[in-house]
Amino acid sequence: MDTQIQSAYQEELSKLEQVNAIIDEQLEILQKFPRYHGPDVTEQLLESHREVTRQSLAIATVEPYFGRLDFQESGTDQIKPLYIGKTGVQHDVAGEPLVIDWRAPIASLFYSFTGGDDLASYDSPEGLIEGLVYLKRNMVIRKTILQRVVDTYNRASDNLAVTDEFLLYRLGENKDNRLRDIVSTIQAEQDQIIRSAKNTALIIQGVAGSGKTTVALHRLAFLLYQYRENIKAERMIIFAPNSMFLDYISGVLPELGVGNIQQTTFADWALQQLEHEVSLKDSTDALEYWFAVGPKRPQIDDLAPGRAKGSIQFKNKLHAYLVKYEEQFVPSGNYEAWSGCVLQETMIRDWFSTEYKHYPLMKRYDRVVARIKRWLEMQLDRAPSANMRKELKKSASAKLRAYLKKWPVHTPFTLYKEFLGDAATFKKKQVDVEDLAPLVYILAYFNGIESSDKFDHTVIDEAQDFSPFQVALLGQYTSNQSFTILGDLSQGIHAYQGIHHWDEFRVLFPEEQFGYYELTRSYRSTMEIIHYANAILASIGSSTTLAVPVFRSGEPVKVAQIAAVDRASKLLQIVDQLRTRDNDTIAFIARTAKECLTLHAELSKAGLEVSLILPKNKQYAGGISILPIYMAKGLEFDAVILMNVDQANYEQHTNDAKLLYVGCTRALHELIVIHQDTPSPLIDQIPRELYQQLS
Repeated sequence: MDTQIQSAYQEELSKLEQVNAIIDEQLEILQKFPRYHGPDVTEQLLESHREVTRQSLAIATVEPYFGRLDFQESGTDQIKPLYIGKTGVQHDVAGEPLVIDWRAPIASLFYSFTGGDDLASYDSPEGLIEGLVYLKRNMVIRKTILQRVVDTYNRASDNLAVTDEFLLYRLGENKDNRLRDIVSTIQAEQDQIIRSAKNTALIIQGVAGSGKTTVALHRLAFLLYQYRENIKAERMIIFAPNSMFLDYISGVLPELGVGNIQQTTFADWALQQLEHEVSLKDSTDALEYWFAVGPKRPQIDDLAPGRAKGSIQFKNKLHAYLVKYEEQFVPSGNYEAWSGCVLQETMIRDWFSTEYKHYPLMKRYDRVVARIKRWLEMQLDRAPSANMRKELKKSASAKLRAYLKKWPVHTPFTLYKEFLGDAATFKKKQVDVEDLAPLVYILAYFNGIESSDKFDHTVIDEAQDFSPFQVALLGQYTSNQSFTILGDLSQGIHAYQGIHHWDEFRVLFPEEQFGYYELTRSYRSTMEIIHYANAILASIGSSTTLAVPVFRSGEPVKVAQIAAVDRASKLLQIVDQLRTRDNDTIAFIARTAKECLTLHAELSKAGLEVSLILPKNKQYAGGISILPIYMAKGLEFDAVILMNVDQANYEQHTNDAKLLYVGCTRALHELIVIHQDTPSPLIDQIPRELYQQLS
């Protein structure tokens, strides 16, 4: 360690000791303060504030901060060292902030400053603040221990450019079974997205490994900080592709001190809205069908029904049907309670179409029925005797039941079946995922959407696999078009339900409330892996922007032909070699669950302890895993062994190229591609200099 580095380390070590002591003292005082559980509103608010502070200090005790920025505001002589952390710590003895929350306006300098001797600036409540940055320093603190100090910019040195040394150090770390926050390494283009205004529908096209999901989660934390008077965590929601992915990302928001945000899949949310009137067909069978190989591979015509039901045209057609249904809702004819006692059809229609017009359809129906019953009670009250009233009521009630049967009252499912007509083929009320958006749309048309059921902000992850109908529906449930929609068209492997271009979503939002960003840098995989994966997309003439890797080099991609008879023993050798290079998480990725089951049996018999991940799994445990390629999206592993990349499994086809691209880009440090017979043309055409043949 040279003198300059040693000096910086000692300086920060001394500062850390001071900060830790102050945080411990503040937390100790608050812990001793008795909790208030009484009815006094003022005391409740004070206790709520104390509890938030306790939680913030608890986070700060582990890692009080991760960065330092020395900033001189224009018009002043003082250079202030600003320490940036996951949570703010209010004041030290001098009355200055001890640690600045990473979401605070001034903290944006830490992310937006990219070097040079020009003025830096940030937006504050008082307006634009300009000044000079003298030092940008990154630190790794774990369990209150200072492990690393890296100056990424120092105005006093000869090098005035911010370097990627600290970023590369963090990217080179091994992964466990959870996605982690990136608060210490947020890049300028990511920070711009995170700090975008709330009432905007953002679409983020990000290449594999660009940090889309993590950026979206950090954006939620930022919005809660920036708009804390207007939004609540429990009224924000994240839609993820599956339950296992939700488990994988579950640690990020708590690390940032954020809780109570809803996290679900679209299917689970929709079924809950429908109060489980319907159930979803087994997802394993559906996924296996769509990703089948050989003669069982679905043809392009098979994609039509799912994509049609997800289109805006289908939504408009359904809406027109609902409008016509509403227009014909009041049956023809008067309600005659008994001879000579008639409630005219015109009166009933006036109640339905005029007096209760502002209510949703089924609430209008309920109010009209209640009005008819009140009218009937008034008529019965005119009966000359109790016996006569009893007889009249018996007759009138029977006739009312008969009259109400004329009203075409449906549930969402029964009306949807009527709308589809001959196309409706449901068994035991089991539906496909593409039927859920229309069903919830009907429900919302019937009952309206209560303000308490609306979201303050909605995140849609892997959005390229959502349909326009799904997004339009969620727009009805989201206040002020406040969306973060993220995905990658190059990873659009669910062609039967997804989109082909972001314009399919763009048209759903007002132009003034729309924003589009592209993240092209991949921070996940090494250069070798990204170049290899890009070559697969290039072979089918992909029009999407290819990933640009950060300058992080590693092992070459390896390709091996392994015969079925040698497979288990050869794969065990490969795993042993990967482990010697400190790869903690290793994934065998095959095309289908059927292939995974076969491979799992082989490797388990050979003595390898390996977890099998299938669509019904809700957790990812780390270690060595086997999973189908469609379950791998969004996950990342130290090393990936891509199985059965043969001509029969992966043809020269766009969908197959996207599948392989997804499989390759799950790997952080090492990628091994295995084929048994003739290799897929998608990898056979890749230039030889981009991989190494494994004997």
